[in-house]
Amino acid sequence: MDLDYGRCWGTSKKDSWKTTLLLAYQSLGVVYGDLSISPLYVYKSTFAEDIHHSETNEEILGVLSFVFWTLTLVPLFKYVFIVLRADDNGEGGTFALYSLICRHAKVSLLPNRQVADEALSTYKFEHPPEPKNNSSRVKLVLEKHKSLHTALLILVLLGTCMVIGDGLLTPAISVFSAVSGLELSMSKDQHQYAVIPITCFILVCLFALQHFGTHRVGFCFAPVVLTWLICISALGLYNILHWNPHVYQALSPYYMLKFLKKTRKGGWMSLGGILLCITGSEAMFADLGHFSYAAIQVAFTFLVYPALILAYMGQAAYLSKHHHTIHDIDFYVSVPESVRWPVLVIAILASVVGSQAIISGTFSIINQSQSLGCFPRVKVVHTSDKIHGQIYIPEINWMLMILCIAVTIGFRDTKHMGNASGLAVMAVMLVTTCLTSLVIILCWQKPPIVAFIFLLFFGSIELLYFSASLVKFREGAWLPILLALFLVTIMFVWHYATIKKYEYDLHNKVSLEWLLALGPSLGIARVPGIGIVFTDLTSGIPANFSRFVTNLPAFHHLLVFVCIKSVPVPFVPPAERYLVGRVGPVAHRSYRCIVRYGYRDVHQDVDSFESELINKLADFIRYDWYMEHGIIDTCNEDDGYRSGASSSECRLAVIGTVAISGGPPFDIEESVQPASVSVGFSTVDSVMDVIEMEPLDIVERRVRFAIDTDSEADPGSEMDVQLREELQDLRAAQQAGTAFILGHSHVKAKQGSSLLKRLAINFGYNFLRRNCRGADVALKVPPASLLEVGMVYVV
Repeated sequence: MDLDYGRCWGTSKKDSWKTTLLLAYQSLGVVYGDLSISPLYVYKSTFAEDIHHSETNEEILGVLSFVFWTLTLVPLFKYVFIVLRADDNGEGGTFALYSLICRHAKVSLLPNRQVADEALSTYKFEHPPEPKNNSSRVKLVLEKHKSLHTALLILVLLGTCMVIGDGLLTPAISVFSAVSGLELSMSKDQHQYAVIPITCFILVCLFALQHFGTHRVGFCFAPVVLTWLICISALGLYNILHWNPHVYQALSPYYMLKFLKKTRKGGWMSLGGILLCITGSEAMFADLGHFSYAAIQVAFTFLVYPALILAYMGQAAYLSKHHHTIHDIDFYVSVPESVRWPVLVIAILASVVGSQAIISGTFSIINQSQSLGCFPRVKVVHTSDKIHGQIYIPEINWMLMILCIAVTIGFRDTKHMGNASGLAVMAVMLVTTCLTSLVIILCWQKPPIVAFIFLLFFGSIELLYFSASLVKFREGAWLPILLALFLVTIMFVWHYATIKKYEYDLHNKVSLEWLLALGPSLGIARVPGIGIVFTDLTSGIPANFSRFVTNLPAFHHLLVFVCIKSVPVPFVPPAERYLVGRVGPVAHRSYRCIVRYGYRDVHQDVDSFESELINKLADFIRYDWYMEHGIIDTCNEDDGYRSGASSSECRLAVIGTVAISGGPPFDIEESVQPASVSVGFSTVDSVMDVIEMEPLDIVERRVRFAIDTDSEADPGSEMDVQLREELQDLRAAQQAGTAFILGHSHVKAKQGSSLLKRLAINFGYNFLRRNCRGADVALKVPPASLLEVGMVYVV
């Protein structure tokens, strides 16, 4: 789930068929590894002990009918033809749906949204919102009730936690099922003592190799899965022709009704095993950004889907003539003895590939959760310089390995593992169905009745399967529920405390006049060097800086207030990442820099953040001087340059990768934001606080500027001297040294808070904060340059 083949090959929906077929082939090893190995354990997990098999084979044919229609309706119709179209700039997954909803409706709980963010090239609306329609009414209801915002976040976190649970259960059940084929060549005692150790050994090797990165062995993933699909197709075709050519009759939905009518409660409970045939379907949507819509559609429709149908029909054909094997290892007994060992080897390799895909996907979704402030900071290692998005998280990797081995040793049974895995899979699919129905209304501008039909049809199918899994709570289904409750609690507590800290900073920031008044008259000294103050605020002076100056009456000659924020888009182009402006007049040498990342971006993806930041400041200084003195003219006469008062923060400019000191025309975006003005509002309930949390409807101007070389100042002019002086001050400050000023926070619940809030904040959040990576490590701050300011947040 980390292999970014789509971006490496520069593909899109309009690619040639040659490129599409190549991507479809490559997607086999990444997207379909989990889905393709489901025939190993579906029939084993499906048949309950109390189902008696008659000579008419109604039970076996009924299960096959359920498998066929489940594969047809959910992966094919729902995902391939509907959900895959709900992409976020080509990205898929739970967070892609959530970010789409957050962009079209103000439902995000973190109030750091800026008008400038809407000017990002990836922040586009394919369907511009219409002022008066049913969609807008749904939007108003969502935006009005904050409880719905919280419910939506919990729904997203629940889906995320179930994906993590799937990352724990899939390796265990797939490798265990593949290795269980050794039973046919061993005695019962040998099998009992051999399968578990071999499974655990393979799992340890699998997790131990994660730090090398999947790109080192990724080239063999697709051939393994392709070989496996050809293998199960051939076996299925052989069993159909050899044992029961009339098994195709089970494709009629009539057999589903006969099965339920005859088996009643036992048949309903067996649905918890049938749903395992669609395990891994979510990967088609989650990995959409690594390939393309056409590639995933072609691979599933023309290869994976027919191969799986043939495999399940072949197993049903064999079982229809061998009722005594119905509770044995169903897949391997249907394999001819002459090819059993090669099939066993291929099955083990395919199970490892499928496990690798879900483990990589777990790393990816945890990184996205961390980017959006929903997960404690953990170490993220980027395993490939060439392929974007390949990551490895050591702490999560070893935790997954320990839990995976514990599940294998604890359950020792495919049926119990299947119950646990099935519930996790259906929970994720239900979350996707609910979020997609909101996307249909808010983003696609379709009538609510369309979304309701989608939700009712697919939601009913998934609820039926979910209920069949839930009823097996004591037989394994308790595990994903317990894991999800634990993880949702951690993620929600972290996100809740993050919001409360942001609101505390927002209401305790100081005015710009306070900063400008600091000087020798108050005993405040300016020392050489650069002071980089990290803050979560996008405007105003943070409280941690005022605490710093209060305790140490000095600050650096050049100040930069840096805010690193995530925006609800998958990627922010490097040319649009840095939003730079002044804080106060030119002579004060204070600046603001907002560094924006998407939820799938690589944070701190430069060798030296300090050097990158200083280069952006130098570009901004040149740009600002050219604009102030009319040397840069707009190509569009209607879009004139609006210069703000030099004593305020009224202009933030997007500084890209193109130098401003001359050369060809360049694109630059100016963002005139009253939301950044902090003059004259010093009280907590000021207009500024409202403006910052709720962006105004201000028209963004994106214009092309070109340097007018005829109007450039002569060397030695007053303007040129002042520009050179400011740039020299920047370089001199860099040579004098840089200090990184971070807040070292301790969060306390205010007096009178409920017991639940006190437990969550005073114990839960502070425990997580002490045991996760510090902000200085996450930001790659040199220890010798770190200045921490103690802050107590009372929330």
